[in-house]
Amino acid sequence: MNASDSKKLCIHGHFYQPPREDPWMDTIFPEGSAAPAAHWNERICAESYAPLAWARRLDAQGRIIEIMNCYEYMSFNFGPTLLTWMERQAPDVYARVLEGDRKSLERLGHGNAIAQIYHHVIMPLATDLDKRAEIAWALADFEARFKRPAEGLWLSEAAVDTRTLDLLAQAGVRFTILAPRQAREVADVGADNWTAAHEGNLNIREPYLVELPQGRSIAVYFYDGPLSQAVAFEGLLRHGDSFWGRLSGMAGQNNGEGLLALATDGETYGHHFKFGEMALAFALSQARAGVENVALTNYAAFLAQNPPKRRARIHENSSWSCAHGVERWRADCGCATEHKPGWNQRWRGPLRDGLNAVKERIDHHYLALGARLFREPEAALVNYGRVLSGLETPKAFAAAQFTPGLTAEDTHTAWRLLTMQKWALSSFASCAWFFDDLGRIEPLNALTFALRAMQLAARTGLEDLEPLLLSHVGQASSNDPALGDGNDLWNQEVRPRRESPETILAQALLRLWAEGRLPAPGGEAAVEWPGLSVSVRVSGQEQGETGQDHRQGTASIRWARESGADEHAWTWELPSGGDPFAGCIRVGAAGAKCIPAAYIPWGKRQALALAWVRRVEAETWERQVAESRLGAHLFLPYREAQTTQTGNECWDRLWSALTWQWVMGEVTASRDFLGYLLERGREHPERHLLARRVGQALAGLLAQAKPDCHALRLILERAASVGLEPDLREAQNLYWTRLKTVSGTGEAGQALGFAPL
Repeated sequence: MNASDSKKLCIHGHFYQPPREDPWMDTIFPEGSAAPAAHWNERICAESYAPLAWARRLDAQGRIIEIMNCYEYMSFNFGPTLLTWMERQAPDVYARVLEGDRKSLERLGHGNAIAQIYHHVIMPLATDLDKRAEIAWALADFEARFKRPAEGLWLSEAAVDTRTLDLLAQAGVRFTILAPRQAREVADVGADNWTAAHEGNLNIREPYLVELPQGRSIAVYFYDGPLSQAVAFEGLLRHGDSFWGRLSGMAGQNNGEGLLALATDGETYGHHFKFGEMALAFALSQARAGVENVALTNYAAFLAQNPPKRRARIHENSSWSCAHGVERWRADCGCATEHKPGWNQRWRGPLRDGLNAVKERIDHHYLALGARLFREPEAALVNYGRVLSGLETPKAFAAAQFTPGLTAEDTHTAWRLLTMQKWALSSFASCAWFFDDLGRIEPLNALTFALRAMQLAARTGLEDLEPLLLSHVGQASSNDPALGDGNDLWNQEVRPRRESPETILAQALLRLWAEGRLPAPGGEAAVEWPGLSVSVRVSGQEQGETGQDHRQGTASIRWARESGADEHAWTWELPSGGDPFAGCIRVGAAGAKCIPAAYIPWGKRQALALAWVRRVEAETWERQVAESRLGAHLFLPYREAQTTQTGNECWDRLWSALTWQWVMGEVTASRDFLGYLLERGREHPERHLLARRVGQALAGLLAQAKPDCHALRLILERAASVGLEPDLREAQNLYWTRLKTVSGTGEAGQALGFAPL
């Protein structure tokens, strides 16, 4: 049987995180609930996105036989805002995502990746202009990253209406993916034999043609609902062989005809189910090998070979995660994640109404003011995604979209209007309504995005929209009485996030201090965030009468995608007690109010604390390693009946440095010394940190132009002698991608846990 007769399988992962960026700094600050990770993007990347990029396949002895890039063999979409973070903070994972699409394109003629609505807004609830912008921005982002136009696009929560499908078709999108319950009726192409459709009678193994106005059309796939449910919620990923058995068995049904396709949140693999990526890798490897005549494909490749023979009509305003259509994102429909007794979601309506009211005023302001600043305001907004994605330079965009002859101030205003719209759109990301309470991170982030948009609107001449927003949001209440109502949450959690020159300069000065870069009088230093940069100049320093440290100087604040800079004179008053957050910042003349640094929100203060502790810990480690180098020589042999070292509480504090020196081959050691390291290391609080350090050192060895494989093996042997298990993931990944076929590296491979090739 040839390849065209094989049973086709497509496994789709929808990878998405809600926008978490601070809308002033355009970076993600710590979220306490994600600890010990800095925030949820970082944590979920470590638990899911990275493991999928380097999924282990093991033999019966537990040795690695392959590290698979699952993105090469599964269909997927990533949210643009998530990929923006990943490109900056996890570039190795990001590169594997792009590589997976590129290799699937080479293998199948069509790439595995499809696009996704830019801010994950619920499209049936968006205005027509916002629909167009979200689609255009998404497609521009996709093209910039994957170097090809998107053939398909994932709709947020699979929420759909005919107008959205029509706009997708107009933008050149060939297909989307929906849940089977979203099909209303079906008919043969060219016939008028419409019949009602439901999950029980819908043939989900073929694409359907949805006919649209003016002769346009788009293909729609309906994924396998029960199979997807089993993967996402019923533990089918616990065992790779069970997962594969279910897939191969179902692929053979219906005489093996058509496409067996499942779709789940991509985070199912590794984050929701630990080691789920390994079960997926096993199933993908079986299909890749043609076991039971199953072959992997993707939606675009299957569509190219199997144009729709049937038509479909959809249920308008329907979605994959709300049985009531799209009510989950505007009403207390009964859909919830935890269903806590006594809780309700009546807050959803006021939140939606408030953000809609603000967006309506912002849109009117944008179009009215933009009529003078842009050649065509709607076109400028729709095409702004090309700047965000890097497909077009700001200079080229301005030449094409701005009214010729604008003054410098008008140019600043035009850019601010576009940034205003970016954050206003961010406030409608679906997760703000998805969960169970107004006091969660997601609704508060949505309100923060609206706060930033309103600030920019005011800066460009619009009235203060805060009263309008609170007239709606103030009617909502948290289910937790301690959190209060919308007004309480706004005043306690959202409004304090608003940046001012004082808070921006406080963060810049504190970050320079935390990183040990604060310049002396006459010096200058810079701090950068993706959304803005600050150049700090220190002109003087003096001691106050009460021991306070007074520093003064000037600073320039430059905003991303805006020309010019905001110039400020500043004074920083630090108390004698040394608590940096107890100081205050004064901007402007001497009589200006001094704003306490403690006013900086928790997440931003935590980021500053994290910068300080990382620097101090690194400096302390280097100093401890250097100063304890004689320890192995001064650790004298035990005498009769002695079972531990004299002064062991002092030796314990040096355990990490002493163990490091032994493992890295910097010292020789006696039997008693090694026994001590082994015994004290079993429960030592720094054990995991040292395991990461050694793992990073091993990766460094393998990254060299000529890796010393013998040295790597010796390090691992010495680590084993004292019971230390280095974190080998990075080193294993490097070995697999760079060295597995290089002659003379087999020694390193076996030491790292690979089966002989």
